[in-house]
Amino acid sequence: MTIHHLEVRFQVDGDDGAVFTRLFNKHIQAWARLYEDQCARAQHTQGERSFGDGEVHL
Repeated sequence: MTIHHLEVRFQVDGDDGAVFTRLFNKHIQAWARLYEDQCARAQHTQGERSFGDGEVHL
């Protein structure tokens, strides 16, 4: 999936920039953890599939 345009609108009390930064950081870190876990699982699965074929896959 490719996102070409994303627009986010919200209304908060206080400093909008600080609130956006805090929420963005919270959610991007959660997304990054999930992405890293997915990559690690894919690498592990690839290693399992190649087990015993005599080749080393990194």
